[in-house]
Amino acid sequence: MRLFVFGAGYSSQAFIEEVRETFDWIGGTTRSAEKAEMLRAKGITPFLFDGEKPGEGIAEALAEATHVLLSIAPDETGDPVLIHHGQDIARARPEWIAYLSTVGVYGDHDGAWVDETTPCKPVSKRSVQRVAAEEAWLDFAGTEELPVQIFRLSGIYGPGRNALENLRKGTARRLIKPGQVFNRIHVADIAGALAASMKKPQTNIFNLTDDEPAPPQDVVSHAALLLGIQPPEETAFEDAKLTPMARSFYGENKRVSNRKIKEVLEYNFRLPDFRSALKNIIEQENK
Repeated sequence: MRLFVFGAGYSSQAFIEEVRETFDWIGGTTRSAEKAEMLRAKGITPFLFDGEKPGEGIAEALAEATHVLLSIAPDETGDPVLIHHGQDIARARPEWIAYLSTVGVYGDHDGAWVDETTPCKPVSKRSVQRVAAEEAWLDFAGTEELPVQIFRLSGIYGPGRNALENLRKGTARRLIKPGQVFNRIHVADIAGALAASMKKPQTNIFNLTDDEPAPPQDVVSHAALLLGIQPPEETAFEDAKLTPMARSFYGENKRVSNRKIKEVLEYNFRLPDFRSALKNIIEQENK
């Protein structure tokens, strides 16, 4: 079997490590020659793809791909993979296609629970584009009669990218916005859930998120406890200096259910909440 990955970044590479032994060949795209060499060093055949034109050699690689992972954000023109390589994928007829989206497509629900049946009402421009991309891939699935699984991811974290690291770097903050919660997803569970979905190729939508939506300041406090240090002082959200993008995240408040992925894919989360996940990160660091 052969796996082709559009956007071989943090989450995609975790998935690749999860399933490496399953495939005879793995290829992935990146935007820079420097990152291409890093992929090659990891045993991933690199392809340059900037999203503005078809990538050299990609059509030929896709012709033999049995599995395709899509992990590239859309822009104002639409989904770049669908625009430039959609017909290549259609001709290849892979047995498994997965698209990584975001729970941002739900928009703001004032802290209420949402699931895959909840209507999307995206707030930010990037989430509006994600909804359009999801719809385009679902249309593609119907027209081409190919299985496309859409995974809506919460805030991604894991080794090298977590509250522990932020505390060590001195960048962690405890912003207080009453009632605000976020879901998260450890990269190990992204890899695990995608691997589980390979056994059940189907056109479907899944929330890929942890069990426990929680206030962001609680995560920082727990990380500080694990490190044996004092957490940063609390800062009122309205007093915080944030980038427009960071502030926009706080404009969306919801609790995201992962019941469907557990039931349909029979997936058991390895790190179902931030406490177990942060503990695991420290344990892995100390090995």
